[in-house]
Amino acid sequence: MTNTPESAYAAYAAWRDIAQTGPIDLSIVIPAYNEQSRIVPTIGAFAAHLALSSLTWELIVSDDGSRDATRALIDVLDHANVRVVEAPANEGKGSAVKRGFAVARGRMVLFADADNATPADQLDGLIARIEAGADVAIGSRAVVGADVANRTLVRRTLTAGLRALVRVGLGIGVADTQCGFKLFTAEAAHRISTAQTVDGFSFDLEMLHLAERFGYVIAEVPVRWFDAPGSTVHPSREAVRFVLSIVRIRFRSLNGAYRHA
Repeated sequence: MTNTPESAYAAYAAWRDIAQTGPIDLSIVIPAYNEQSRIVPTIGAFAAHLALSSLTWELIVSDDGSRDATRALIDVLDHANVRVVEAPANEGKGSAVKRGFAVARGRMVLFADADNATPADQLDGLIARIEAGADVAIGSRAVVGADVANRTLVRRTLTAGLRALVRVGLGIGVADTQCGFKLFTAEAAHRISTAQTVDGFSFDLEMLHLAERFGYVIAEVPVRWFDAPGSTVHPSREAVRFVLSIVRIRFRSLNGAYRHA
């Protein structure tokens, strides 16, 4: 298909209006909590990027008990291939991702943050690594080729300290565990999320720990990333929870809790 504004809009309109009933190549799961100011632009960014793609795809918003107009705005869009799964209350980002993964139908499953901090076009690099044989492809801000902008000094310092703790506490062999842009094969997504126990912000740690335990091939892919304003994450509070999650995951691992997952 020729890439023209008309053809792009026609492809988008077809995705918007006609539900995918056959096999799906890609499921995009977006965990959301009070994201009324960002959810529609983020859906639009993925739709714009994938409009002329040969992939069949769906988008799942996993609403984590939002108290604002997040759900109402998605309902107004009325897109045939956008679904919402809801929690009755705010249970945590990890719980939201797990709910989204449970209903995903794609042979590849992405989870992406609602703030679009990693632009939708960065998906292509992750897909290439999955198609080349990786089981998990993670966006990284810490490998050669990454482009990181607008990160505050406090956040840079906190991130460096937490990465050191991850290396020592869990021995995870990737440089950036927390970038909210990770792509899985369907098999890896469902096996890992089924074994996942961490519901909060640091659930990525457990997912990657489980991926390594299960012997999955993990590819770390450099991405562009912009520290988007309006985050609902509180860095100092989440840093404490992050450390506690490292302890909990390590304890569960040593005590065989993941052995039969």
